Amino acid sequence: MPAMIAFRYAYVLLLALWLGGMVALGGITAPATFAVLQQDNPDTGRTLAGRVFGETLKRFHIASYAIAGLLLACLIGMAALGSKPVGFEIRFVIIVAMLLISLYSGRGVSPTIERMQQKIGGPVASLESDDPRRARFGRLHALSTALMLANITGALVLLYWEARRGG
Repeated sequence: MPAMIAFRYAYVLLLALWLGGMVALGGITAPATFAVLQQDNPDTGRTLAGRVFGETLKRFHIASYAIAGLLLACLIGMAALGSKPVGFEIRFVIIVAMLLISLYSGRGVSPTIERMQQKIGGPVASLESDDPRRARFGRLHALSTALMLANITGALVLLYWEARRGG
C-alpha cells in the first residue's frame, strides 16, 4: 500500500503544481509584468512585457507536458497496483485533453502570437483599431486565455475528484 499512497500523493502534488502554475501565471505574473514594464517605459514596456511573458509561458508549457505525462503515469501506476481507480477512464481522458490543449497552446497559438509580434515590430496597441492584424492578435490572445481557462477547469475537476474521495 505504500506505493499506492506514493502514486496518489505524487498525482495530487503534480495536479496542484499544474493548477497553481496556471493561476500564478494568469492571475499574478502577466498583470504584474505588464503593469511594471509599461509604467517604467511607456514606449516599449508593453512589447517587452509581452516578450517576457511569452518566454515564461513557453517554459511553463514545457513543464505542463512533463506534468501531464507524470500524471498519466501515476494514474496508470495506481491502476496497476490495485483495482482501477474510480473514474479511471474519465480522469485519463481529462488529463489527455489537458495535455492536448497545452500542446495546441504551446506549439500552435503561442508561436503564432510571437511571430505576429515580431512582424508588427512594435506594440500591437499602436496599430490602427481597424487593422486586421490587431483583430487577429486579439482573437489569438482570447483563444490562449480560453485554453488556459479550460485547463484550469480540468485541473479543478480532477482535484475535486481527489478531495471528495477522501483518504
